[in-house]
Amino acid sequence: MTTPLAAPPLAGLRAVVTGGASGIGLAVARTLYEHGVTVAVLDLCPDAVPDTLTAHRADVADDTSVRAAVDAAAAGLGGIDILVNNAGIGAAGTVEDNPDDQWHGVLDVNVLGVVRTTRAALPHLRRSEHAAVVNICSIAATAGLPRRALYSASKGAVLALTLAMAADHVREGIRVNCVNPGTVDTPWVGRLLAAADDPVAERAALSARQPTGRLVSADEVAAAVVYLASPAAVSVTGTALAVDGGMAGLRLRPAGT
Repeated sequence: MTTPLAAPPLAGLRAVVTGGASGIGLAVARTLYEHGVTVAVLDLCPDAVPDTLTAHRADVADDTSVRAAVDAAAAGLGGIDILVNNAGIGAAGTVEDNPDDQWHGVLDVNVLGVVRTTRAALPHLRRSEHAAVVNICSIAATAGLPRRALYSASKGAVLALTLAMAADHVREGIRVNCVNPGTVDTPWVGRLLAAADDPVAERAALSARQPTGRLVSADEVAAAVVYLASPAAVSVTGTALAVDGGMAGLRLRPAGT
């Protein structure tokens, strides 16, 4: 007698993913959908979102826009069980290079964007029997990377915010975790490479600094998000899961030695 396969643990849940029109966000939204989750994407470019996903225009730097989009997503989904705070922007430079207005802009999106979206989603998450928030952080929060002062500061704040949110909401049944990707092969990294004097050499250097010797894929990050969002991770909260090819923890000897 054949035992029927159990339904995926995520099947029937409802998720909101910010910045889900491309890169890591799109990979997360697609992977959740493939696991039976109903997904609503919040993005500045909703027309770029595949038809299998619901999309709402939202600017995470604007509280009114975020609240309207989150409420519209909740109404369409019938509630929210999972929130993935992925929307973010990058910045290159040392502490000397970025003017104050760029600091304000990046922190407004990368840090306050998480605040605004989570704040708007909390009333819906509190009504869920399985509530999970996953923030997309970065290896830049835990390792010193050259020419990433502003970006690193924003992601360090996201890591600290993740821990604080986990403590604040654990007794409400809301788990909060983050994923710390290494260098991911996304359109943003592609633009950085295209702007380099020698894109081929720059890609090789970015790949070599990860012990696996290659860039992380967006799908690999998405798999980590799906785990943290899943009931399989019901005892996991206040955790940063590195998906970085070993970059955070490994110190390899040079090849051949």
